[in-house]
Amino acid sequence: MKVLYFGDIFSGPGRAAVKIAMQKLMPRHQIDFVIMNGENMAHGNGILPDMAQEFLDLGVDVITTGNHAWDQKQIIPFMATTTRLIRPANYPDHPVHRVPGRGVTVVESKRNPGLKLGVIQVMGRVFMDALDCPFQVAEREVNRLDELGVQSILIDFHAEASSEKQAFAHYMDGKVSAVVGSHSHVQTADERVLTGGTAAITDVGMCGCFDSVIGVKKEISIQKFLTKRPIKYEPAEGPGGYGAVIIDIDESSGKARSILRLRETIATPEAAG
Repeated sequence: MKVLYFGDIFSGPGRAAVKIAMQKLMPRHQIDFVIMNGENMAHGNGILPDMAQEFLDLGVDVITTGNHAWDQKQIIPFMATTTRLIRPANYPDHPVHRVPGRGVTVVESKRNPGLKLGVIQVMGRVFMDALDCPFQVAEREVNRLDELGVQSILIDFHAEASSEKQAFAHYMDGKVSAVVGSHSHVQTADERVLTGGTAAITDVGMCGCFDSVIGVKKEISIQKFLTKRPIKYEPAEGPGGYGAVIIDIDESSGKARSILRLRETIATPEAAG
């Protein structure tokens, strides 16, 4: 089976680029599943229900989020209506004050019925909020999927520190099909299949305007670094691009055969939003 994963989609240019990329990449590579990180879709902050539904209708199988999952409050009730929008699984599990949504899902391919993929998201703790241990939570959820007979599993590890991302990938090696890093918006060139058969990349990069500072207007970012003043970020406008990976998985074993890294500017200029 082949899984296409898009990194953090940032605002209008990112959404536009991914729509074009899906039309091109899915038939060319005979993609069975499309996963994307959508936590920055809405003007760089969170995701709105209509945006999530649009991409689900376009053929996306699972949308992951991250630390910006709650930025748009309208998304919270939407999380209860679908199993295909997930948030980090390692938010604390309190019996009364429950965290909305889910951190794990299993989807069946619409393009190749019978193929199943488990998708888990966890968030790192280095330079991030101190959530439950992502290593232990991920292993627990993988064991639950194993009990259900799900062999092909992808984890979106939403984290800041490259060291934590790489350590996590090695810890999960042989337990899952792939560990893809998100959050930093800067694509790393370390895609590989680890010795245990897990495809890994430290960060897939973002989908958005590349002529920017991680999706934000570069002039604003420079001014903030120069002055240290609290300046409101604005998404960059201009041609959009995408960062993605295609992972080929042996569905009989759940081991990855290969991982292909992609980065391309493809969209015409589109206003941020």
